[in-house]
Amino acid sequence: MRKLALAVSATALAATVAIGFTGCASCSRFTKSVNSDWNGGLDRTVTLYDYQGDVLGSWSGKFDVSEDDNEVYFDDAEGKRVIIQGGIVVCEEN
Repeated sequence: MRKLALAVSATALAATVAIGFTGCASCSRFTKSVNSDWNGGLDRTVTLYDYQGDVLGSWSGKFDVSEDDNEVYFDDAEGKRVIIQGGIVVCEEN
């Protein structure tokens, strides 16, 4: 059963990679999302600004960023949960 699951995972990965090389923007975004999910995030910098444009905080490392209606959250490179409520959040891939 484990070999079957591994074969299915390998096939899904190969299909994702093949789709990612077709050049369409949505396929490329999908491939990057799958890569991020499987590899613990993307190398990125998250910067928090106040509404006057001043930097309140910045985090860099390999992590996933999530959001809902009221907050942006992620586990930083040290594994600590960061929850941001308010301000302007800019996430950039390094």
